[in-house]
Amino acid sequence: MLTEEKQRLLKKAAHTLKNEIELSKDDMADEADLASALTDQALSLRLRGRERYLIEKIDLAIERIAEGEFGECVVCGDDISIKRLRARPVTTMCIACKEEQERRERMYSD
Repeated sequence: MLTEEKQRLLKKAAHTLKNEIELSKDDMADEADLASALTDQALSLRLRGRERYLIEKIDLAIERIAEGEFGECVVCGDDISIKRLRARPVTTMCIACKEEQERRERMYSD
């Protein structure tokens, strides 16, 4: 499942590089069209950047599988529930530790 997701993301990235990086003359008919094309391009690149980060997480999850550590919380060492792993296979924390992390992040961001 992780390998399939990684391949899907890599194909999207290759498509972006091949088809969405360069602006055509049609995109530059007027300033509004150019601005729209640049906005679309920036959004696409931002999404690919986020996907690159997800690919890194997928690689780490595959590494954890190879090392026999997949499904183990890196914070407390408890098992991560199957339900959570199915929903977010790249997770490294059990739900209790993740909720605690998010609570602390909210506390410091206010």
